[in-house]
Amino acid sequence: MSDAPALTDLLANAPSNWGKWGPGDEVGALNYLTEAQVLRGVAEIGAGKVFTLQRLIGDPQGEPVWPGRRPAEREQVIDESAWDEGGDGPEFPGGLHYADDKIEAFLQGSTQYDALGHVWYDGRIWNGYDARSTVGGLEKASVAPIAERGVAGRGVLLDMARFRGKDHLDAGETFTHEDLEACAAAQGTPIEDRDILLIRTNHLRLFFEQGDAFYDGFCEAGLVYSPELVEWFQRREIPNLVTDTIANEVTTDPDTGVALVLHNALMRNLGVVFTEICDLEKLAADCAEDGKYAFFYAAAPLKIHRASGSPVNPMAVK
Repeated sequence: MSDAPALTDLLANAPSNWGKWGPGDEVGALNYLTEAQVLRGVAEIGAGKVFTLQRLIGDPQGEPVWPGRRPAEREQVIDESAWDEGGDGPEFPGGLHYADDKIEAFLQGSTQYDALGHVWYDGRIWNGYDARSTVGGLEKASVAPIAERGVAGRGVLLDMARFRGKDHLDAGETFTHEDLEACAAAQGTPIEDRDILLIRTNHLRLFFEQGDAFYDGFCEAGLVYSPELVEWFQRREIPNLVTDTIANEVTTDPDTGVALVLHNALMRNLGVVFTEICDLEKLAADCAEDGKYAFFYAAAPLKIHRASGSPVNPMAVK
């Protein structure tokens, strides 16, 4: 039996944005991304360089996923072999042949957006909706409203690995909002209110080096909970937290032993949208080369009815 405190107690006095955008809101802090914020992001485009941030589905080197999930499995349904002698390939006028395939996948088993109703405690999800509304699929705060709306604004890369002089952050290594501010200052691109924050740890490099051993004592590097950090996110009006790790935060809080505190303090309570398992390496290398860490960020997860998450291929345009 864990002696970790209950989230109900740990976050009893935590800030909340429930009701801020009305009783029917399902996109939370994305409301901060007004048309003016989109144009602020577009203003960062100078060279026209485009970086896609999704990790490859079906990567022969393997795919990092949350323990208990498995990577997508692609199945070839039809290909040229269907028209080999004795095959049953369909005949089309003119002789058309084609390939077709399908995947079986966890919707959060690759680069993905979390729905705001993805996690909860105390029987309530984002905006106070009853957790029973998740039974059989999310009736409220699913990923579909986020996908319908889309995400666009000024993105800022915070390269915590380079800031700390490392190739990658280690398992369980933590950082705070003050570290984010210091990193941004060192990069010459201060964080502004309503920025979309992209944090590079390169922690998943360890997955590709260690294989299955990566999951032994599983605890990712990431942001660590404090009341001050949550207040900082609220004051800064951060709409979207994007990282290159599986769960965007240190897996188990080193001080309390509670798992995924920020999923609840930021997502459930403040409506901050989470984007996970991004590949930030090419973007980070380019930012380090030209010294420009701000860009236009745009993303649109798939429109999936009642889903708790969705694959996505975000873009950063410099």
